[in-house]
Amino acid sequence: MEFPTRAVADGEGDDVRKFFGYVWKGLDGLRKTLHLLFLLLIFGFIIGGLSGSIPKIPKKAALVLAPEGEIVEQRSGDPIELAIAEARGDGSNETLLRDLVEALHVAKDDARIAAVLLDLRYTSGAGQPTLDEFARAIDDFRRSGKKVVAFGEAYERDTYFLAAHADEIHLDPMGLVAFEGYDRYRRYYKAALDKLGVDVNVYRVGVYKSAVEPFIRNDMSAEDREESQVFVNALWDTYVKSVATARKLTPEAFSSYVATLSARVQAAKGDASKVALDAKLVTALTSYPDVEQRMIKLVGANDDGDSFADVDLKDYLRVAHAEKKLKKTDGPQVAIIVAAGEIVDGEGKAGTIGGKSMSETIRKARLDDDVKALVLRIDSPGGSVLASEEIYRELLAYKETKRPLVVSMGDLAASGGYYISAPADEIWASPATITGSIGIFGLFPTFNRAIDKIGVSTDGVGTTPLSGVRLDRPVNPAMATLLQSVIEHGYDEFLARVSKGRNKTRDEVHAIAQGRVWAGRDALRIGLVDHLGSLQQAVEAAAKRAKLAEGKYSVRYREPELSWAQEIAQSFKTRTAAIVLRYGGSADPQLLQTVQLARRDFGPLEREVLRLNRAAVPGRLYAHCFCSVR
Repeated sequence: MEFPTRAVADGEGDDVRKFFGYVWKGLDGLRKTLHLLFLLLIFGFIIGGLSGSIPKIPKKAALVLAPEGEIVEQRSGDPIELAIAEARGDGSNETLLRDLVEALHVAKDDARIAAVLLDLRYTSGAGQPTLDEFARAIDDFRRSGKKVVAFGEAYERDTYFLAAHADEIHLDPMGLVAFEGYDRYRRYYKAALDKLGVDVNVYRVGVYKSAVEPFIRNDMSAEDREESQVFVNALWDTYVKSVATARKLTPEAFSSYVATLSARVQAAKGDASKVALDAKLVTALTSYPDVEQRMIKLVGANDDGDSFADVDLKDYLRVAHAEKKLKKTDGPQVAIIVAAGEIVDGEGKAGTIGGKSMSETIRKARLDDDVKALVLRIDSPGGSVLASEEIYRELLAYKETKRPLVVSMGDLAASGGYYISAPADEIWASPATITGSIGIFGLFPTFNRAIDKIGVSTDGVGTTPLSGVRLDRPVNPAMATLLQSVIEHGYDEFLARVSKGRNKTRDEVHAIAQGRVWAGRDALRIGLVDHLGSLQQAVEAAAKRAKLAEGKYSVRYREPELSWAQEIAQSFKTRTAAIVLRYGGSADPQLLQTVQLARRDFGPLEREVLRLNRAAVPGRLYAHCFCSVR
């Protein structure tokens, strides 16, 4: 008589699934590698013929910075997949902030670069702290006496933030300057889940820990509404002051433009560009061909005489590296490690922070005697508690070497992102950084009501109070009690780490925790951060703590190691990108805009579904903040 126990049956099934999972991963990896090698063979001759030599920069030229897509701290996507996409003409729609800043830093003292053209037609934006880092680099370049000219067919919140720091702002005569401000809207699924018969069992600590609300509510809670309004107001206030200062306007004049734009455009009979010009938000109403003529006056014509002498970002960085202006030197270093994306268990893919891979990167910096100080640049909403703890422990191991650890927060360093900030000697943030969200949650969806609607039921026996935990059965009281207890213990551990790092009592931390989100300027007031400033200032602070004299150390980014195939892909992508742009043209602007809008509107939905899928494991804890703004 067959009477297999659940443990045996499930164990065998798991082994089979694991076996075929490993086989599939191996085949998929082989497929990607062969695909890449095939592309390399096809394009290798083209690359050799078209880009065998380092580009030449004219004796007098403009550096053209035309960020495409979102400006990011770290690219998302596997290097192999990005290389394949690039070869097909499907770009990643991301531009590295680091590339933009480094190019401006080198160009400032490069006699060949007489000006910068900031072409913002294809830029979808970034978080305000990221934009501020870029804007600071623009201001630093301008201090050399060289001009920065900005052009846009239209300006919105993020692109205008950058344009405001230029010497000249050119707007297409058919364009518009409009500001949506900041908002935080989310989709709520409780009614839909009820109709489907899905129950999402939630375990959390903190009245402000709203990450789970979309699955258990149909609207925003009073607590979430309160904190959200506070931090979006803080972001907007910081934005207004920054832009008004850059344009030498009063905050009141700028705010008046934003509040009365519709009436002003109506009074101007729809001529929105003239309204922007009259408000002194732009310097001139100019088409792109006329901007080219303006650039010819500044830097001269190119060899063909049909435009101005120029060099783009990728070519300029290739030249700069070749000329060793960004060389990697031996000797004392301040290492920068970028932790960008969701914190996940294991290795983690590009665009995420893998607990294992990030810990290994930190460990290698710890074991390198040339590293005299470490700056951890964080742009993360958090994620897995276990992965956050793994990274935290490796940072403690680094601190045991008595070398400085400084954290620089980007757009977002919340929940698990703050967890890994806790050991730092100093924490730097932007006034508009979103941080805090000190809290933990877990969730587990069950589908017993859904299958009951179609006449399917589940029944059986088990051996312990925790037996029978399945997606198709309600969570039993013993498991619910266990999960909530684990969550509460995890929260206490979170408080303990912050308390130790911030030199506060547990009660002091609890009062500003409970999942509450803070803007950087408020985080400074309550002691969650030490200083407001840029990544560069954080690097200088780390060097000072390490007693490194100015000019006597180098700054190096430390990255997780790539596989040999990824290394080839990265090199391949870098060399072909400029060729695609030069000989194949860029993607259609309308198509790029459509893709960017779709990603903006539906990306959060996709991410929430994926997170729900990952969270559907009893006992898995999350320190995650769904606190991004738009």
